[in-house]
Amino acid sequence: MFMQNTPITTVRTSRPLTEIEFCAWVAQAVPGDRLEYHRGFLVLDTFPAISHLPDAQRVELARLGSRAFWAAENGLVHLVQEREGPDRFAYIAIARPKPKAATASLSALLLDAQAA
Repeated sequence: MFMQNTPITTVRTSRPLTEIEFCAWVAQAVPGDRLEYHRGFLVLDTFPAISHLPDAQRVELARLGSRAFWAAENGLVHLVQEREGPDRFAYIAIARPKPKAATASLSALLLDAQAA
């Protein structure tokens, strides 16, 4: 078994991440790269009756969460959560190896997903 001795680092942004920024990260990330795409409680933070976020920010967060789930379903990332405390989590995407036999680019996959 091979053990890697390099430390695992997670990219954290100082402001809320957008869906487009997440997609750009997925496109350029190498396997093992980690990105914290949200900190809080994603389901509650995107729910209109409960969220304390302004509407525009809440809607963008919902898009981001959906895109992260889409990227996981398409084998581009693993999604994990790190518990920080009661009702508070760090939501992290970990880049997976890009499929070698993939004939479509990430841009083509995104366009297909939007058309559906």
